[in-house]
Amino acid sequence: MDLPEPSVDAAAATSEPKDVTKTMELSAAVRAKIERNRQRALMLRQARLASRGSAVVKGATSAKVAKTIDTGAGFFIDEEDDGEQEQRVIKVVHQPAPVIEADYLVCDNCDKPFMDSYLSNSFDLSVCDKCRDNEVKHKLVSRTEAKQQYLLKDCDLDQREPPLRFVLRKNPHNPHWGDMKLYLQLQVEKRCMEVWGSEEALDEAKESREENREVQKQKRFNKKVKELRRAVRSSMWTKDTSVHKHEYGPEEVLDEEEDLYKKTCTSCGHELTYEKM
Repeated sequence: MDLPEPSVDAAAATSEPKDVTKTMELSAAVRAKIERNRQRALMLRQARLASRGSAVVKGATSAKVAKTIDTGAGFFIDEEDDGEQEQRVIKVVHQPAPVIEADYLVCDNCDKPFMDSYLSNSFDLSVCDKCRDNEVKHKLVSRTEAKQQYLLKDCDLDQREPPLRFVLRKNPHNPHWGDMKLYLQLQVEKRCMEVWGSEEALDEAKESREENREVQKQKRFNKKVKELRRAVRSSMWTKDTSVHKHEYGPEEVLDEEEDLYKKTCTSCGHELTYEKM
């Protein structure tokens, strides 16, 4: 007699308690592993924060890189290689400056471009070194000569816009004195025309100044002559510093009203009055 085969539902019912127990055991192990990984991740995080606060990298910008590991438990942890953090130095490279075409100056005499020259650097005059004329056109004059010959004042040289540029040179008369200020004669003449307006006004000012100078010179001469005359007169007069002694004659004159006797000095006429007891 054939026995009936067990049904599928009966087999499933027989094996179900075994599978549930295995599932429960795996869940506990996974939970323990998750807890261990979490504790380890927290410890690594604290160690990384402590080392980040104490480490100082000088001379470059650095970034700390650690390996990221998937734990399989639903989160990631950062694992350091051999207990040391890898540092990546990032160097900042600046872009090179753009190439700018040089601004050339044009010489006023030869109309040729040039980079720089003595006159352009010292006096802001667009003249190249080849056209420079030190003897006539680009002659230098001292500050004293600029004031005397062109009747300019200090304010005309230093304060009137734009102030005249100058170069410093050692004093040829004495090197221990202050440095001389040398101006470009061309610019001094231009400033003179700005102040006086024309050459005729400059000549009139020079003539007027010369006349005043002659008048002041004559006054000084007359004063010296007067002082000399006074000195000559005072030298011819001598004061008599000797002591005078009266010399009275033997004659006595009696003043009967006052009952006094008088004697007269033979040299100065002084009268000496006395009485007799």
